Amino acid sequence: MALPVLSVNAMRSWEAATWDAGVDPGTVIQRVGDRLAAALLARTGPHDRLLLLAGSGHNGDDLRAAVRGLGEREVRLLEISDPVAGLHALEALATGGWEPTWCVDGLFGIGLNRELDAAWIRFINRVNAFNWRMLSVDVPSGLDADSGLPRGAAVRADWTLTVGAPKQGLLSASAWDFVGRLDVLTQVGLSEAFLRTLCSSGVDADLRWVEAEAFEGFPPRRRVASHKGTYGHLVIAAGSLGYHGAAVLAARAASSARPGLVTVLTTPEAYPPVASQLASAMVRPWNGGEALPKSATALLIGPGLAGIDVSDTHRSAVARWWREWPGAVVADASALDWIRHVTVMPEVGLRVITPHPGEAARWLGTTTAEVTADRTGSLRRLVASGAWVVLKGHQTRVGRTGSLQWIHSTGNPGLAQGGTGDVLAGFLGGLIAQEGLRSDSERLISYAIWEHGAAADRLEARCRNWSSETLAAEIGR
Repeated sequence: MALPVLSVNAMRSWEAATWDAGVDPGTVIQRVGDRLAAALLARTGPHDRLLLLAGSGHNGDDLRAAVRGLGEREVRLLEISDPVAGLHALEALATGGWEPTWCVDGLFGIGLNRELDAAWIRFINRVNAFNWRMLSVDVPSGLDADSGLPRGAAVRADWTLTVGAPKQGLLSASAWDFVGRLDVLTQVGLSEAFLRTLCSSGVDADLRWVEAEAFEGFPPRRRVASHKGTYGHLVIAAGSLGYHGAAVLAARAASSARPGLVTVLTTPEAYPPVASQLASAMVRPWNGGEALPKSATALLIGPGLAGIDVSDTHRSAVARWWREWPGAVVADASALDWIRHVTVMPEVGLRVITPHPGEAARWLGTTTAEVTADRTGSLRRLVASGAWVVLKGHQTRVGRTGSLQWIHSTGNPGLAQGGTGDVLAGFLGGLIAQEGLRSDSERLISYAIWEHGAAADRLEARCRNWSSETLAAEIGR
């Protein structure tokens, strides 16, 4: 399922249409409370402590509705209508040595349309200073849901559960440090019919938030009589002196996507360490002038091609393949700098680029900060290349000319380490090599991004520390 990204006005219209259809607001509040309780139960254990900060509005109602569903958790509900009295209550808890496992923020919602006064600013700053793990319901209190800017102060949440659909301000870079991880509480009783009309409303009507349901049944089951030739042949041109690990990680991740064959072309200097670490992939030394295997159905170019042994011949081969090779091509890492001025010939196959913000900045002739500050606009400029674009980073985006922008919620800061991008590129290449999956390229590319982040989330849930090698083994499971 893909959800529209909404302005506050659009969200208000959705609520009004729901009440006009005869739905009791109290029913929706209880469903939100039930979903919130279920999310907290999944993140905590029996006898963990939950501190609920309930304001006087509907966000506070959501917390009050959640209490009965919190099972064996030790719950303290603080009704906060007066920030001065609320601050005294918080200080009394802290003085008494009671510390929550999670503090749940339900003070203000999307209706906040004024600057907070000094008393509320002091209260919110004190909440932040406790450094408790924070969950905000719908929007971190004090944050403007349209602009993503604080109204004097805002709760710094580790996790935000927004209701119904993501609000546009929560996706802005200015909001990230307040929002933390963003998830959506869906199926809370708001009008499904009106939701469909919202897909063409709002400031950013082309933005869609991807949910797991979008990938039900994908990839499809394999036919009983299929063989390795059915599932394509990915060629990976990657790895060089000092950067051989990128080729290894990409090949391992590609194999996890289960193409029929994987061949790695790497520089002669990198050939020994690459070949010695790969069993299921074929590895060949690559001087730059060799022809691609005739059976190749997709090509991944770029990971680890940064060594001093990478020649102009290698770079020319990469540019030529991007321009005219008839199969599908994924360009990553160093290759992005070599192809950004190359015009692709008509009638070639699928083209995908996978820049992180720094690579996107070089492509666009701007700065990393500007790309990060305006990811929507940056993607709109990048798709002028004619390729599908995967703009990596927090809330990775996918799009091309004439398509929607797909925004992904999976992934976590554990991905901020060397090699995770090589894993993504390899897994994506392994999927694209399978011609039977390319009939829905949009879904295929988005699935690769989703699963890459989901694999990182699974690792984060069970490991204190994990590496890119672990991610390559986890992806696709």
